[in-house]
Amino acid sequence: MITVIRGKLRKALFKWLNFKASRIYGSHIHPTVRLSRSTLVDKTNPRGVYIDEFTYLAGGAILFAHDMSRCMKDDTHIGKRCFIGANAIIMCGVTIGDEVVVGAGSIVTKDVPSNCIVAGNPARIIRKGIHTDKYGKIIYGEESE
Repeated sequence: MITVIRGKLRKALFKWLNFKASRIYGSHIHPTVRLSRSTLVDKTNPRGVYIDEFTYLAGGAILFAHDMSRCMKDDTHIGKRCFIGANAIIMCGVTIGDEVVVGAGSIVTKDVPSNCIVAGNPARIIRKGIHTDKYGKIIYGEESE
């Protein structure tokens, strides 16, 4: 019983966080996206944030669409079925393709092609040819390296 209630509360929290980021701040976030409570979506240029369906941003992830040091605002895109790990940072103007896994603590400074895993500072491709299910869960057995 408690598990069911907890699941419903968690789902309601995801909907509220998505609503707040997309409707209140004006970010372009698909309704199926899951944002962790401690995920930070840029509030200086929220209209420059685009997150596509069935993507998950874990706790502490930061998504920028502005760069104060260079006085620029640029769109930041995250594709379908991606997973952005805990405390990862996605810098301004970066485009992340579909079915991408970003490792925890990574700093993504350049565009990332689809179907790969990136990690590190700066983030580098560590595996290509992966496929993911909803929310960036890796599907094993279909990888081609």
